[in-house]
Amino acid sequence: MTFVSLNGATLHYRFRAGSGRPVVFLNSLGTDFRIWDAVIAALPAQTPVLCIDKRGHGLSDGTEITMHHLVGDVAALMDDLGLASALICGVSVGGLIAQGVTTTRPDLVSGLVLCCTAAKIGDAAMWNTRIDAVRTGGLAALATAILERWFSARFIAERQVELSGYRNMLSRTPVDGYAGTCAALRDTDFTAATRTIRVPTHCIAGSEDLSTPPDLVRGLCALIPGATFQLIAGCGHLPCIEAPHLVAEAINLMHKSIR
Repeated sequence: MTFVSLNGATLHYRFRAGSGRPVVFLNSLGTDFRIWDAVIAALPAQTPVLCIDKRGHGLSDGTEITMHHLVGDVAALMDDLGLASALICGVSVGGLIAQGVTTTRPDLVSGLVLCCTAAKIGDAAMWNTRIDAVRTGGLAALATAILERWFSARFIAERQVELSGYRNMLSRTPVDGYAGTCAALRDTDFTAATRTIRVPTHCIAGSEDLSTPPDLVRGLCALIPGATFQLIAGCGHLPCIEAPHLVAEAINLMHKSIR
């Protein structure tokens, strides 16, 4: 386990050194960076890889959480490790963070793979309801409903052991970290900023994603000149878990195409 103190928070991360362009992975609400393990296993062994537990998740501090802090943490950690011109792959809120890093620190980013995300996700009423519910009843009480939004019906029916493990990951997320990230999502609209992105971008959607449906991801794709769109059939909100080989394939293709 590796930790660093940056921006007033202790952050947990994993870095695999190597050669060539680094790939940075940014995970979703209620998960930690282990959701990328199967994707990383399908990348070339020499590819440098950075994974981060964002504030309030995994083993990172749950101190003040805003999108400004979440974006700043990624930039500060990349600076600390001497990484630049990376390919950043983010899912859900991780995709929003990736957009924020790209527009505020373009020197750090050479390309994007944005999974099941948008320039704005949900509205204030939805996020306030979620925040109230998690603070009142805890994540365990919401877990079944959240998992049904994360995963396809087939995954839920056929991969019960894994589903139980991801229920544990979700339920053990600190309430303050989860609620704080919900508030950051509530308060973030990157529509105008994302229109300025000019790096190669590939957007991935899951056909059974109930959190960021395909049309929402298509809308994100339309904001970025030249961005490409991929729909993964039978996949929910976390293609890094349900279809890691397809996510890795997209990353490898992007990696080779960026000059």
